[in-house]
Amino acid sequence: METSSRRKFLVSALGMIGAAFAGVAAYPVFRYLSPPAMDKDKGRVSISRAQVGVGQAYFFQFQGHPAVVLQKTPGVFVAFSAICTHLGCIIKWLPEKEEFLCPCHAGRYATDGKVLGGPPPKPLPTIPVALSGDNLLVG
Repeated sequence: METSSRRKFLVSALGMIGAAFAGVAAYPVFRYLSPPAMDKDKGRVSISRAQVGVGQAYFFQFQGHPAVVLQKTPGVFVAFSAICTHLGCIIKWLPEKEEFLCPCHAGRYATDGKVLGGPPPKPLPTIPVALSGDNLLVG
């Protein structure tokens, strides 16, 4: 009987050690596959209202990608991704035409992000903008 109880103990101990190793090995895989936790304010960018004049665009980085904020009329701000939806080129602002232009394939976007012409298949993705005193909170 002593051999049987030793064997049961060894099998149980090796099983627990194996389970611990499996947990340690699975944790990095779980962290890689799970989406990152985002703080609500962490993804926001604060921009001074003075940097964005009426009819002017201000380009900045939003969550690691180019973005643009535009003051269409006094106090009315809109923000978009600055990446063309056609092939991913960076758009530029044409103040004389009051539209965005993709320099790669002449895609044109209106001040609301909608496609005016060219090959882009869809409008520019919008980014929320909120006013906070003398600052714009984008994101």
